[in-house]
Amino acid sequence: MARVGPLRREKPEHTELYPALLSAVAHQQLHANAALAILGRLKTSCGGDLSNPATLLAMPDDAVRACGFSASKMAAIRDVAAKAADGTIPSRTRALRLSNETLIERLTTIRGVGRWTVEMLLIFTLHRPDVFPVDDFGVREGYRLLHGLEAQPKPKAFAEIGKVYAPHRTLATLYLWRAADEMKKPSAKLSKA
Repeated sequence: MARVGPLRREKPEHTELYPALLSAVAHQQLHANAALAILGRLKTSCGGDLSNPATLLAMPDDAVRACGFSASKMAAIRDVAAKAADGTIPSRTRALRLSNETLIERLTTIRGVGRWTVEMLLIFTLHRPDVFPVDDFGVREGYRLLHGLEAQPKPKAFAEIGKVYAPHRTLATLYLWRAADEMKKPSAKLSKA
């Protein structure tokens, strides 16, 4: 932290959970540029507005597929829209009153949305201060590198390790990602200081 200094938090691309989840599902296993192009076509097909789940739900399958979604991704984004329409996906205002675990429990009922996806939403969309994604390779790798370990800690053990960072586990997560990223650079060496 002393070497890197304060990390700048970017303003979230989406403030509401519904479009953030649409984006997250669209980005799964795709290059960012491809996902953005597909989302752009979907937005155009929805009249320039992705904020109303009813619009997506009313689109014929062939129109959604024409945007570039595979059959499984189409099913996932339709489930995201259905869960937004039925209230499973809360508004931002409502989400701010729910605990991390409550949101994880609710949102992982959506097809294509797992715990890691919800944790990223908690960190980057809701800016929650105490999220520690123990299944994230980069976070565990950053910890391994900073502590000179031969292997990454397993998720269960890492959850215990992470308790020391509470209630600022998101900040720890951001710095651990930064450490892992810096080690990817040629001739990078991290100091344990």
